[in-house]
Amino acid sequence: MNGINMIPYAMQRTLLFVFAGFLVGCSPSATEDKPAFYTGARLITGDGSEPIENASFLVEHGEFTRVGPTGPFQAPAGATIVDLKGKTVIPALVDAHAHLGWAVLQTGKIDTETYTKENLQDHLRRYAFYGIAAVQSMGIDKGEIAYEVRASSGPDMALLHTAGRGIAMPNAGPGQAYWKPVAYAVSTDAEARKTVQELAAKKVDFVKIWVDDRAGTVQKLKPELYRAIIDEAHKSGLRVVAHIFYLADAKDLLRAGIDGFAHGVRDIDIDDEFLTLIKARPEVFVIPNLPDRGASASDWAFAGEALPAARIQQMKDTAAKPNVELYNVQARNLMKLVNAGVRIGFGTDSGVAVGWTAHQELVDMVNAGMKASDVLVAATRTAAGIMKLDKLGGIEMGKSASFVVLDGNPLEDISNTRRISRVYLNGRAVDREGLKKGFTTP
Repeated sequence: MNGINMIPYAMQRTLLFVFAGFLVGCSPSATEDKPAFYTGARLITGDGSEPIENASFLVEHGEFTRVGPTGPFQAPAGATIVDLKGKTVIPALVDAHAHLGWAVLQTGKIDTETYTKENLQDHLRRYAFYGIAAVQSMGIDKGEIAYEVRASSGPDMALLHTAGRGIAMPNAGPGQAYWKPVAYAVSTDAEARKTVQELAAKKVDFVKIWVDDRAGTVQKLKPELYRAIIDEAHKSGLRVVAHIFYLADAKDLLRAGIDGFAHGVRDIDIDDEFLTLIKARPEVFVIPNLPDRGASASDWAFAGEALPAARIQQMKDTAAKPNVELYNVQARNLMKLVNAGVRIGFGTDSGVAVGWTAHQELVDMVNAGMKASDVLVAATRTAAGIMKLDKLGGIEMGKSASFVVLDGNPLEDISNTRRISRVYLNGRAVDREGLKKGFTTP
């Protein structure tokens, strides 16, 4: 899906989400010292292999310590035994492209006064509620708040990574028509390099750049500037990810050494030259962020698990008409990348974090032509790899016990990821009922 970065091409769904920044209670304390033995589930490990039917796994000190078919090993003495017969277990999801901490007015415009620590933490709880273990905030984080939360996230929250403030031309940052841009504005080589040095000092997880004229309304970041940014970032050991729209820009960014794309090409179908360039750089990743195809009744019901009814109605009333052709060109491009073996990640570009949209993105990627198993790999192992989160993205010995228990098999129907029974982060059960009470209180 596309979010705030699509303005003014379309007012996508993420600008319609209105949050009150509720402060909800954390989950009850769990004893991490006592082993927990989970048995009987269908297990999708996140590496694309066939699921393990009737699997068992042991969790100790927040990590998986044994994983495999039920039978070869039994629960150790004193372990808590959790029966998961009839359930499917997947790794917790990872959203590698979002924009958190903001609230939205009834008009659909960003409320520039509401980027707060409380909102940011609320959004991270919503991610956890919907089975997402980690999220990368991509370039519009004000001040020091995101860095503070990154350093000390609490229980029942997704892990936060941040790009801090991204980089664009003057008056060309995201949301220019809607709120005062947060992005750095640069116009010279010296300014570009100094900005990267400031970001490096804050140890950002990515450097984010915008290379898009937004339908001719702003100036794109110039090639000589993004070359300087990429060069300076690489000197500091930082990777650079680009917001793009046009194929020509994507090609030149690849030649300039870009590390990843926060969107696919959206103006025309990609060609053989682009595929040759990107295949020559196997570590380069693409996070599709497919456009909204329109919310269904089941989408609204799923969103309603964590939003008051009045907010759902407001979203319905202000929902933008889907752009079918915009989706189709990106879907075609995504499948060309998949068939070429390009590294495909996962992200929602959510303008205000809601969590449920990640599950829409899963459906959109399958509808574009990807196999459900490949989509799950993109949303777990690959996205975690993009964020350099070696402990997340899979169910195997030594990884964090962050997983989702489902009441349906997503390999049969990807929308079954919405049938969430339980969520565990680092071996602890997320207090979904407690969170829900706070989320849905008007």
